[in-house]
Amino acid sequence: MSESLRGRFLIASCRLRDPNFFKSVVLIVEHNDECAMGLVINRPSSVSVENALSGHFDLPTTGELIHCGGPVEADTYFVLHNTSEFDDSENPVCGDLYVGSSPAVFEEVVRRVSDSADLKFRVYSGCAGWGAGQLDGELARGDWFTIPASEELVFHEDPYVVWDLLMHHVYEANRLVPHSAKNPEWN
Repeated sequence: MSESLRGRFLIASCRLRDPNFFKSVVLIVEHNDECAMGLVINRPSSVSVENALSGHFDLPTTGELIHCGGPVEADTYFVLHNTSEFDDSENPVCGDLYVGSSPAVFEEVVRRVSDSADLKFRVYSGCAGWGAGQLDGELARGDWFTIPASEELVFHEDPYVVWDLLMHHVYEANRLVPHSAKNPEWN
C-alpha cells in the first residue's frame, strides 16, 4: 500500500464496468494494509430513513433517503454526519465529516437532526469493501481516479450530479484524460 486513501473520493472511470460502481463516487472511510472500506455517496434509494428505521426508532419525518453505500453488508446501516459532539474519540474522515461509531451515536444523530439546523447526515445501506491489495490493483489498472473528499459534495443536494462534477474536475486537472462531449457532433 502506497499511502492511505482515507478521506479521499474514488471516482469511477469510464472503463470500470462493474455495475455496482458504474458512475459512482466512493468516500473512503478506512484504508490500511489489510483492507479498504468506503461508502458510495451518489446513489440515493427510494426508501426514506423514517421508513427504513421505523421498527427501531420513532423518527421525525425529514425526507432524507437511505443511500446505497455499496454491495457489501447490504443489511447494515452506516451514518455520516458533520459533528464531533457525539463521540470525542472519533477521528474525522475528512474536515468535519464523521462515521457514526456506535448504535448510540447513530440513534443520536438521526433523532437530533430536526433540533439542529447545522447537523447534516446521510444514512447508507451497505458499503464498498476491498481485500488486501485489491484496491491498489484497481487503481493501477486505471479503474478509479482519486481526489480529496469534501463535506460539501458528500451532502450535495443533488447526489446524481456529483460524479459529473468530479469528472469535470478530473478532466480539467488531467488534460490527457479524454473528454466526452455533451454533443456527439462535437467529437
